[in-house]
Amino acid sequence: MSDDSNGGGDDLAGLSGFFFYVFIVHPATAWILKPGRFEKKKSIMYAIGFLALLAAVKTGMEMQAKGLNNYYLLNVNRNSSPLDIKRAYKKLSLQLHPDKNPNDPNASAKFDRVKKAYDVLMDMEFREVYNKFGQEGINSNKRFDETQFFIELGVFYVTWGIMAYVLTLGKRSSLARQWTFTGLIVMLVLEISIMTSRGNPFPSWFFPQNTEYELVWLMHTLFPALMNGCRSIGGYLYVDLEAQTRQLLLALQEQNKDILLVLRDVQIGVQNVQATGGGAAGGGNRLANVGAAPMPRITPTGKIKELQDRLHSSNSTVQQAVGQLKSEKSNSNFGFYAMILGYVAFSYIFSS
Repeated sequence: MSDDSNGGGDDLAGLSGFFFYVFIVHPATAWILKPGRFEKKKSIMYAIGFLALLAAVKTGMEMQAKGLNNYYLLNVNRNSSPLDIKRAYKKLSLQLHPDKNPNDPNASAKFDRVKKAYDVLMDMEFREVYNKFGQEGINSNKRFDETQFFIELGVFYVTWGIMAYVLTLGKRSSLARQWTFTGLIVMLVLEISIMTSRGNPFPSWFFPQNTEYELVWLMHTLFPALMNGCRSIGGYLYVDLEAQTRQLLLALQEQNKDILLVLRDVQIGVQNVQATGGGAAGGGNRLANVGAAPMPRITPTGKIKELQDRLHSSNSTVQQAVGQLKSEKSNSNFGFYAMILGYVAFSYIFSS
């Protein structure tokens, strides 16, 4: 992947990608995830596959438009020694020399492109700049400046953070908002680790011919796809727990009222029976026939009063448990983000 395009072109491509995902991909994904169209698991699988395919095709087309980078041109790795680079250049220069390709009108341009790639990779200072900032950094003679880097970093992530927050407003998007900002924070941590480290922090087998600049560009390019995927799938999977809890509590409250009314009617009926004295003699005869030891008197009114007290206690316990659940949920989210931000600060301090 080449880096001949300028920063303005990258910004324009990022903006066009944002509108592409928001106004085209998101409605298409919402159509796939429409309730009742497919089974729930199939809907999620189709949506993820659709988003992944579109992101791969779009990113691949952008990478192809950029062309090959210096490492791909010379067929060497980013960890190759100057001797390996010199050998690869010598081999390519013999193959691409204009004198050996008289029928190719682009032979001279190809040869010059390989010569420029060789000059950049053989100069260790230019090579480091190229790895961090691409061809644009070579053209502008850019060097790593910590203050400027964090200013540019802050502008990019604050801008995307505001856009992500606006696009995920509302309770229905709470899950999507959590996923999106988690991805944004992870991307921020990776970018700080990549750009502040000396050399490439990834192992040699991980994209061996790509630079740090290209890996950061890839993350920036894929973030709009991630954000809109989170919006679509998060909204589809969202369950309003508070509304369900509220409905459940209302149902329990109505049930409690019905039970209390029934118990009140029973209590009134028992009191009427006791007032008229009905059934007392029969009950006395049965007890006399048994001939058992006298038992403590348990009145129906007392048992009903005990049941009422238990229902009131159960209702207050449910309300207290729901309140604790809400507070625990908010505290867990705050602790999660605090942990990630602490890791960012810790990683930067010790990497310095």
